[in-house]
Amino acid sequence: MSHKRIPKRKAAIAVGGVAALGAAALLLPSANASQTNGDAATPRTFKANDISNVASMLATQLGDTFAGSYYDAQQKQLVVNVVGNDSNAVAQIEKAGAVAHQVQNSTAALEAAAKTLKADATVPGTSWSVDPKTNEIRVTADSTVTGDKWNTVQSTVKNLGSGVATLAKSAGTLKPFVDGGDAIFGGNVRCSLGFNVTASDGTPAFLTAGHCGVAAAKWSDSQTGASIATVDQATFPGAGDFSLVKYDDPATQTNSAVNVGNGQSVQINQAVEAAVGQQVFRMGSTTGLHNGNVTGLNATVNYPEGTVTGLIQTDVCAEAGDSGGSLFTQDGGAVGLTSGGSGDCTAGGETFFQPVTTALAAVGATLGAGDAGAAGAGGAADPSAGAADPGAVDPSASAADPGAADPGAGAAADPSASATDAAGAGTGATGTNHRHRKHHKSGAAAQQSAAASGDGSGLVSTP
Repeated sequence: MSHKRIPKRKAAIAVGGVAALGAAALLLPSANASQTNGDAATPRTFKANDISNVASMLATQLGDTFAGSYYDAQQKQLVVNVVGNDSNAVAQIEKAGAVAHQVQNSTAALEAAAKTLKADATVPGTSWSVDPKTNEIRVTADSTVTGDKWNTVQSTVKNLGSGVATLAKSAGTLKPFVDGGDAIFGGNVRCSLGFNVTASDGTPAFLTAGHCGVAAAKWSDSQTGASIATVDQATFPGAGDFSLVKYDDPATQTNSAVNVGNGQSVQINQAVEAAVGQQVFRMGSTTGLHNGNVTGLNATVNYPEGTVTGLIQTDVCAEAGDSGGSLFTQDGGAVGLTSGGSGDCTAGGETFFQPVTTALAAVGATLGAGDAGAAGAGGAADPSAGAADPGAVDPSASAADPGAADPGAGAAADPSASATDAAGAGTGATGTNHRHRKHHKSGAAAQQSAAASGDGSGLVSTP
């Protein structure tokens, strides 16, 4: 399979060729909603991609008084936590158009609490992150944390003091989402491509999860195909979960877009920081498109393979094979790469993501390519286009027949279906169980073709 000169119109990334209709509908309206400006005392309404810049500016201005921030999605307002009754700090916050919120715990106090958790409660199956909405650290223990392990975590949280941290049980099991899907293949491992980037030496590359890069050095866009990309850098476990994978052919042309199905793509314009309360969309090769909200920042996750720090916590579902897939905003901000979590897209769960900004800085890459502004396959999603009522469709409902859309043709899924099976893994290869660890040629993984950009491979395609 040749990947030498690829038409730009076919080079949009596609981490899942067919999207869940409910989440896709949310991408269409108000994508270009304006940001209103009032007087200094009137909170502004912010677009998702603007809140991180304002929050960072206020954090610098306020110093130790700043205690985190979050996005009120309903009001479209930025809420900034401030410690103590500092009228000057409140004035600065309001001048920036944000809402001031007085809280108990300083950033330093929460950071100290997180260090105590790391020292005394690093137990596989646990995670914690800062929740600025509650001004506390949210600690979660999965179903494997029992007996003495549970007692250790529980006592550590209690010893932090009142109003510092909360502890909750999760029904699932924390793990990286490395199996399943049909996006990119490395030996017996399948993952999803996150975002196309340009490496520091100017060569084309892409970002995916670090545990994918550690698991295999060579990656293909089909299960039995030749390698088209090689891992250059990989971090997992430790300070993140990200890999930089360089295309083997330096002439490969890529585009900076996420295919959301139905012939539409969302152009990725910039890398943005996550904010608690922010609405985000996740695309993955197993479960397609799903949406939710950011619920925590600077999360620490104790996977069985080791501890990973600095992650984004969300209530977006994901499953095996979605690892490395893109987390983005409605207006084209690259937010994260799927790492792992607990639960699934039937029962629900929580998922953690590697921040894109941190990954780019660590590997020295830049988002997209020199011509990343070009339209992706099928063109950008039209914000004015009609969309189904988001509330009318349950994205976790039963998958449509994989044959309803040809994964090799970029065709739209049957719009009458309640959701789609992006990988074809729902009924083709393993019945209704997406978590298959073997690859069966009866599924869409074996049928996948790189003949068109909508093939769900997440990789560039041949002419």
